[in-house]
Amino acid sequence: MTKTAPFRALTRTAIAAGFVLLGAASALAQALPTPPVRTAPNTQFRADPPPSPARPATTPANAPKPADLPPPSLDRINAYFNGLRGFQADFVQIAPDGRNYGGILYLLRPGRMRFEYHPPAQLEIVADGRSVAIRDRKLRTQDVYFIGQTPLKFLLAQRIDIAKDSTVKDLKRAGDDVQLFLEDKSTIGGTSKIRVVFDGQTYALKEWTVTDPQGFDTRVMLSNLNTNANPDRSLFVIEEQKIINPN
Repeated sequence: MTKTAPFRALTRTAIAAGFVLLGAASALAQALPTPPVRTAPNTQFRADPPPSPARPATTPANAPKPADLPPPSLDRINAYFNGLRGFQADFVQIAPDGRNYGGILYLLRPGRMRFEYHPPAQLEIVADGRSVAIRDRKLRTQDVYFIGQTPLKFLLAQRIDIAKDSTVKDLKRAGDDVQLFLEDKSTIGGTSKIRVVFDGQTYALKEWTVTDPQGFDTRVMLSNLNTNANPDRSLFVIEEQKIINPN
């Protein structure tokens, strides 16, 4: 295997977490078993995503049915994000090869986010508002990139306007959820497609799937979302290094 192979493997795994660009160091590829052979990439959004490993939440008997709810609204989505100061949540990330990675996600708006992966992965992904750093704790390396070419950058903006920040392809109800489909042509390597899922009543963020320019899907699912959390700013510090601008 060439040296660049694990680099590209982690890129597809972590870019859907919102941040990693081409050329990132591969802690996951080195720490975990070799993945199974995967099939050809998808070129369209999956109509029916794979079932979540998490146990589904029960629905109260008196909860309104999807047919009784108003049409989904971009204004409600914008209001939800703009109303967030920060949060902490557990996440499960499903890589294109089918492997799962868990960890804790911290968000502090504007501009700050941190993915802290559970062992055996030795990876951290940190955004400080300007840059994104990929840290490999095992190899003690850190690569830093510009934040503006990442597919979920709209989550970190000072003022979020999804229709302005990305191309909205569709917005619809699907069962108990609201699904938002976006396209971002400014990401590294070409156009990325993003499917974001919200709770159909509260519009709380539940999960997202990013289809990278090569057609590979990475899914991130949230649980135990705590919107009252106020993560410490020390979680989002990036050591000063030269920023990499990959071709």
